[in-house]
Amino acid sequence: MTVVFIIIAVVVVLLIIYVIAAYNGLIRRRNQVANAWSQIDVQLKRRLDLIPNLVETVKGYAAHERETLDAVIRARNAAIQAPDTPHAQAEANNQITGALRQLFALGEAYPDLKANQNFLALQEELTATEGRVAYSRQFYNDSVLEYNNKIQQFPSVVFARAFKFEEREYFEADEAARTVPTVEF
Repeated sequence: MTVVFIIIAVVVVLLIIYVIAAYNGLIRRRNQVANAWSQIDVQLKRRLDLIPNLVETVKGYAAHERETLDAVIRARNAAIQAPDTPHAQAEANNQITGALRQLFALGEAYPDLKANQNFLALQEELTATEGRVAYSRQFYNDSVLEYNNKIQQFPSVVFARAFKFEEREYFEADEAARTVPTVEF
């Protein structure tokens, strides 16, 4: 009787340890996804903070290019107001990328703007930020892949459903936004 009781107790303890380990693994992966998303968010906010300075610099040289400047500001405002979800942020990111391409193209039409140190510094900073956004997006998507795989694989799927872990969506940009804007001088 005591041997059976000890075996049952050991099995129950091992099962409890396994459940705790599985749950903690799911939590760790979910937190990694949240951390990866916050890294994207930091880079997107940094990008949004650079845009007004770039627009102000361009205004002095290309005052009659109001439509392009307004498009950049509209895209920035839409990004600020976009919901904090990967899909909504990716859409806003796509709009900003398109608007910035138009703004950088103005540099070709205005040689003085092309030579302006503020414009060049801001352009370089935005290009560097685009690279960080791409890296952060890749890290986030890798984290989402690992998390989604974990909550879909057996036996983790049992605990994931029991503890209401939900799949996360990827941060996907459209094809035009996948390349860093370039400007040729």
